[in-house]
Amino acid sequence: MATDTRVLAAEFQYLEARSTGEVLTWLAEYGPRAKILAGGTDLLIRMKTGAVQPGYLIYIKKVAGLSNIQAGETGLSIGAATSLREIEGDATVKTSYSALHEAVRSMAATSIRNMGTIGGNLVNASPAADTAPPLLVYDASLKLDCLGGARWVPVDEFFLGPGKTCLTPQELLTEISIPFQGPGSGSSFLKLGRVAIDIAKINVAVSLQRSGSNCTSCRIAFGSVAPRPIRVREAEAVLTGKIISDDLVEAAARAGAAAIRPISDNRSTREYRSKVSRVILAEALRAAWERSGGVL
Repeated sequence: MATDTRVLAAEFQYLEARSTGEVLTWLAEYGPRAKILAGGTDLLIRMKTGAVQPGYLIYIKKVAGLSNIQAGETGLSIGAATSLREIEGDATVKTSYSALHEAVRSMAATSIRNMGTIGGNLVNASPAADTAPPLLVYDASLKLDCLGGARWVPVDEFFLGPGKTCLTPQELLTEISIPFQGPGSGSSFLKLGRVAIDIAKINVAVSLQRSGSNCTSCRIAFGSVAPRPIRVREAEAVLTGKIISDDLVEAAARAGAAAIRPISDNRSTREYRSKVSRVILAEALRAAWERSGGVL
């Protein structure tokens, strides 16, 4: 269905897709002149300010298969148009992917989470995107579809910079795949904002694997401390293969704080981000370790 309309600051054509194939056909035809609309919590604001002026707006919420959560033997699959509220309420996410559950729960007001989608949060490519650090530590992959076929991209290769991803104008993000975490795993997410539901001044996610008192693997990711969400491998190396103790957690937190290079902006200062990064990383590490069954 297509209709002409004049809404917001500019004229555009509204296209309501009924299938993924229809979306991909329109993207192939209109390319950068088209924008995808799902929840619209960010896109519509940018259209009102004139920052974005698409010629075509493609609505995808009625496309079957883009709004679902499926747990299987190999992991979790989340459709890109799945609302943040659906992810927050999913039992598997809550019990097995704690960092993602906590990240989504921390985002905006309930009314916004009802509309906003995980795909939108990723494609927006904000350095402070709350879903990005959990997906980084879970080693998630993103499925990018176009008429010529699909490709899978590791999430740590998806973000290129503020507002920039590897997604081409002809591609649609359709699925997020998160590997099964397994027994002995634990994860956590923490963020600091001006208010509880604000955009993060800084956020961090941790995922680790435990065998007895030994940390067999560890992944740590920060948001809002670089042009894109980043892994902090210097801190991971402090813990991986080691017997976990309070002193080691503090050493890893110091390594993480030393590795980041935040900037000052309208939400926070470089000095504040550098100072609190050590504190929230240590807290996130302890929470993830306890959830894995470990004791400090």
